[in-house]
Order: sequence, then C-alpha cells, then structure tokens
Amino acid sequence: MATHKGSEGTIKVGSDAVAEIRSFSISQTGDTVEDTTMGDSARTYKPSLTSWSGSVEVYWDETDTAGQLALAVGAEVTLNAYPEGDGAGAYYYTGSAIVTGSTVNSSFDGMVEASITVQGNGALTTTTV
Repeated sequence: MATHKGSEGTIKVGSDAVAEIRSFSISQTGDTVEDTTMGDSARTYKPSLTSWSGSVEVYWDETDTAGQLALAVGAEVTLNAYPEGDGAGAYYYTGSAIVTGSTVNSSFDGMVEASITVQGNGALTTTTV
C-alpha cells in the first residue's frame, strides 16, 4: 500500500507550476437519474452527469505570473493536480477549469495568503506523468 505526504503535491496551470502552494483539494461528484418503474419494490438509478471543482491555497506571490496570476477570476485554464508530485509514473488529475473565486487575506501577524476556487468545465481525467 502506497502512501504519500501532502508536501509532495503540486498544481500546474498547463505546464507552469503554481508557486507557494499551501494545500489544494479536488472534489468530484456524480449525478444519478431514477429509472424505477411500476412494480419495482425499491427505487433504482442509473449514473448520469459528473462534475468537479477544486481549490488552491497559497502564500500570495504577485511575481508568479504563469501560476497564481494566471488563475484570475473568469480565466479558463487547464488545471493539473499532482497529489504525489510530478515525477515519472506519478498519478495526477487534469481538466479544463474556470476560475470562480479568489480571496486574498492579510493579517499583521501572519503571511499574506490567497485562496483560489475553480469549477471544472468538462471531464476530469486521471493519468500518469
């Protein structure tokens, strides 16, 4: 059984790594449609449409033009999420995404941080490097 440390992960916009990543998440959901008919004793369903969304938490870096700044609200990007790093043979998620939100937080006793949210636009696929 393989396990991985969170620090191995990375996010890329196309082939460009996003700088200063603190964490990220990818969430997938699948709809169902009911196909129960008269005479059935229990409801039955068929798989239907799938969707995905995600978020990236970073230390804000205004010089990261190909990564953080490319994730501007409204931008459509190819997002690649590598939970176990991007070395040869590593699994990763890839898909087209629309950036739906960006929040920058700053406090006098902490780092300037940003949170970026995306909505998948089409299928999310899993592949290897």
